[in-house]
Amino acid sequence: MRRQFLFIFLALIVANTSQAQTRSTRIGYIDMEYILENVSDYKEATAQLELKAQKWKQEIEGKKLEINTLKESLKAEKALLTKELIDERETEIKFLETEMLDYQQKQFGADGNLIRHKMALAKPIQDQVFTAVQDIAEAKNYDFVFDKSADLTMLFSNKRFDISDQVIRVLNRTDKREQLTKKQLKQQEAKENIENAIDENPAMKDRQKVLDDRKAAREKLIEDRKLEQEAKKKEYDDKRKAIAAEREAKKNGTVSEPAKTDGTTAKPGEVTEPKTTTGEPAAATPSKAEERQKLFEQRKKELEERKKKILEEREAAKKAKEAETQKTNTTNN
Repeated sequence: MRRQFLFIFLALIVANTSQAQTRSTRIGYIDMEYILENVSDYKEATAQLELKAQKWKQEIEGKKLEINTLKESLKAEKALLTKELIDERETEIKFLETEMLDYQQKQFGADGNLIRHKMALAKPIQDQVFTAVQDIAEAKNYDFVFDKSADLTMLFSNKRFDISDQVIRVLNRTDKREQLTKKQLKQQEAKENIENAIDENPAMKDRQKVLDDRKAAREKLIEDRKLEQEAKKKEYDDKRKAIAAEREAKKNGTVSEPAKTDGTTAKPGEVTEPKTTTGEPAAATPSKAEERQKLFEQRKKELEERKKKILEEREAAKKAKEAETQKTNTTNN
């Protein structure tokens, strides 16, 4: 059967090539198993089916345990039983074993409940996948689209011909169509078109990664500047409040005289130096200006390192693109 299918496939390719010499044949493929694993409705139903399967397995294990108990009991009492009783118990054990095997085959056999339930769950999703594949093939002029998980053996498949992610996006968009407005639906379709183009073009994928890295760096820089401005604003507000409080205290005549650390009271206008417990002057605390300067230098250093990293990534992407171009030219030659 497979040989016949391959023969028909080759014949179709030859016929298509002879009729359309002006353009190359476009071939794509999907992975049905991968698509089903990424559809939320199918995953939820599969999880519920798995719970049922676990329950069936527990019932089978219970029957096996019961049979083993009867066998051990017969083995221990066999010397004390008559031949008729032994035959009766062996018949009972054989009947239970047959019943257990029939139940196991009914649930997990080739045509059992588990397989039939899985097929019933997959059928609606598969119909949607076939519709989505036809839409994509017509929109992008694919001549053939195969299922990688089917009986057709694919010894090698280039990832850029895999349209499984495009199919998943179409299915998700169909599920959300009723919830989205026309504007949101149009934006979603534009986003999907960009993602589809990136999937089909590895070079564009590399460029998109560079653009995303640059965007992330810009957003981080803007966030750092915003935090710095907020810190400066808070420092200015605190200083203004302190000055206002000092003026208010002088106005009300409630300014207290600073006390000396040695227990004596400082004279008005006298500046006292803070001392340690040993009587030595304490080390001066860093001023706010020095702290701002340190913070500025630290952030400046971080920005320079980030800029250097972006330039290195850009250079690496450029070299990779040149290597890919050179490899393509060599292959063509």
